[in-house]
Amino acid sequence: MTDTFDVIVVGAGHAGSEAAAAAANLGSSTLLITMDLFTTAKMSCNPAMGGIAKGQIIREIDAMGGYTGIITDQTSIQFRMLNLSKGPAMWSPRAQSDRVKFSVKWREALEKTNNLHFWQDTVNELIIEKDIIKGVKTKLGVKFYAEAVILTNGTFLNGLMHVGNNKIKGGRDSENASYGLSEQLIKYDIPVLRMKTGTPARLDGRTIDFNKLKEQKGDEHMGKFSFLPNIVNHLKQRSCYIAYTNTKTHETLK
Repeated sequence: MTDTFDVIVVGAGHAGSEAAAAAANLGSSTLLITMDLFTTAKMSCNPAMGGIAKGQIIREIDAMGGYTGIITDQTSIQFRMLNLSKGPAMWSPRAQSDRVKFSVKWREALEKTNNLHFWQDTVNELIIEKDIIKGVKTKLGVKFYAEAVILTNGTFLNGLMHVGNNKIKGGRDSENASYGLSEQLIKYDIPVLRMKTGTPARLDGRTIDFNKLKEQKGDEHMGKFSFLPNIVNHLKQRSCYIAYTNTKTHETLK
């Protein structure tokens, strides 16, 4: 494997996966570096794609040859057009996905992409010469060089997780944070902030009394995000369930 590429993408979340695919499909020799290849494009928060603004963006990505719309259609377990009670400008497509299959399909798509290479490691330093980025250095001490480096690190840079009153260092539950890059960027007077996300609790469905919840089914005629035809999805379609808070809940939160 060579150590020199046209483009290096750091981080294989949704943004990094699309960036790597786009660069490779445009003919650039591309290296995608991620801390764990088994969590490629992992759906960390609510396992859904779309909604207000994001639904339109996914279709724009699809029109430009991206993969998100295709993989969402392949792995969705519910599709709803939101805000139908409002004007058409507010209608927003949203799909709930099987979060495991979503990640697997993304990795399959990337592995089939020509010009795209992979390296499992943590990037903790940019190689900079005369204020020009020449490549990256990894935690294992490996150096890779490229004409362009794209950082799509998400919540992992100096990651800090808040669980109740506890603060735990990490990029995602049970996964380590990434250190080194933030400190280097600060030295070059580049503002560094943490990205914030709110991850809902994972509940064992066997512990839930669904009879006490309000069922919300998907649309009768399943919609899609991608403009491409013949996208196959044989997954069982499922309902969402809505629960309401009350004053007792609010007192507990306070």
